[in-house]
Amino acid sequence: MNSVPNFEAEDTNIEISGGAPARALRILDLISAHGRAMTLAEITDTLSLPKGTVHRLCSLLVSMGYLARDVDDRSYAIGKAMRRMALNTLKHRSVQSLRHHILTELVKQVSETCNFNALDGTQVVYLDRVEAQWPLRLIFDVGSHVPLHCTASGKLLLAHMRADESSRILPYLRMDARTPSTITCLMDLERECRDIREKGYSTDHEEFIAGMVAVAVPVRDSRGDVAAAVAMHAPTARMSLDEAIELLPYLNKAARDMQGVL
Repeated sequence: MNSVPNFEAEDTNIEISGGAPARALRILDLISAHGRAMTLAEITDTLSLPKGTVHRLCSLLVSMGYLARDVDDRSYAIGKAMRRMALNTLKHRSVQSLRHHILTELVKQVSETCNFNALDGTQVVYLDRVEAQWPLRLIFDVGSHVPLHCTASGKLLLAHMRADESSRILPYLRMDARTPSTITCLMDLERECRDIREKGYSTDHEEFIAGMVAVAVPVRDSRGDVAAAVAMHAPTARMSLDEAIELLPYLNKAARDMQGVL
């Protein structure tokens, strides 16, 4: 994880005594909570700060990677360094052990491998995972990335994105065919996302890996926004998709428990 930003007055012409670090954190908090890129005017008006101060702070945060220019170059979005900090926070040992315990109990109930996943750019990252004790199993290490368009967690997180965010991401997704069942048409994926929002869960019916099914449910934060996913997968030799769906109450209970340790 990166160290705390060092706001040096000689490098940025920002008076530290005037609360520049606190203002910078307010800007990061605002943009991350807003869920989309914000213009300089929007940030200035919302925080009631001088336009010049906001511009200098945003420029500094862009140079450090905590903010990034959006596609129109007039707006600011969360940058790679900020996303990395958020993921590292989710993986922090003090809460990781609590999440791992929840996953362990879930695996005991469903007898299959379960994961705790989050969005990382245009992919899904495995933040935690508990393997079922079967000789036939698929192994993905914590930190592994998988696609959005053909995994249960990926489609779930995509379905619950803000409309303006998903509209920017969808046209640039590489919808490669991983199996004959993979969704490769954008319209079909959008239709699938609407179904996921209505059902409250997502499935992967041999779309990512032939011979594997998966289900995923949302983990919501204190504001009710979907922040992560709890998922279970199993080989079709051991479990059908219908049988996996029957286990959703256990996954939903685990997801509610996860909310307290985000």
